[in-house]
Amino acid sequence: MRYLKKIPDSFASLRDVRSLAAIAMLLALRVVLGIFANATLPLFGNTVKISAAFIPTFVTGAMFGPVPAALVGALGDILSFVFAPTGGAYFPGFTVSGMLAGLIYGVVLYGERLSLPRIAVAWAADALFVSSFLSAYWLYVLYAQQPSYMFYLSARVISLAIKCVPEILVLFALSKPVTLLARRLVGGKSSIA
Repeated sequence: MRYLKKIPDSFASLRDVRSLAAIAMLLALRVVLGIFANATLPLFGNTVKISAAFIPTFVTGAMFGPVPAALVGALGDILSFVFAPTGGAYFPGFTVSGMLAGLIYGVVLYGERLSLPRIAVAWAADALFVSSFLSAYWLYVLYAQQPSYMFYLSARVISLAIKCVPEILVLFALSKPVTLLARRLVGGKSSIA
């Protein structure tokens, strides 16, 4: 129950001007990283993408909670597409995935000590539910169900297996600066334990 309480509690971040400014900067960083800091692995066509765009969503979730992180995830996907279309039409499924990833990071990390196990749990929940099963489904739908769902799922699982340790270590390396920034931003009271 305490995790669900984080959702309404995180709305308070959207009422504070300093927090809103920080969230807007994290959204801008999410857009820039979504456009420039990514690569596609050619082994699986366009289905496996490596990107640093998850970092601002993690930081927003840890500092401001699930609602602002969901907004950064969703709006970041939309704005990345607006500023740098990827060659196809806009697909809202990935916006839903960005929103859910933000919710997961916010629910698991907001108000908590950013330990390696907690960060790994947040990453794994995002990887399992959003980045593997849901993203594979979106790709399956997007590409007219060709080839099979299992093809896209296996490509996502291989990608996540490759990215698992480096991404978790990057997030853990950012945990101390994020904690210090959260304390400074809210004047001694931190949203991070």
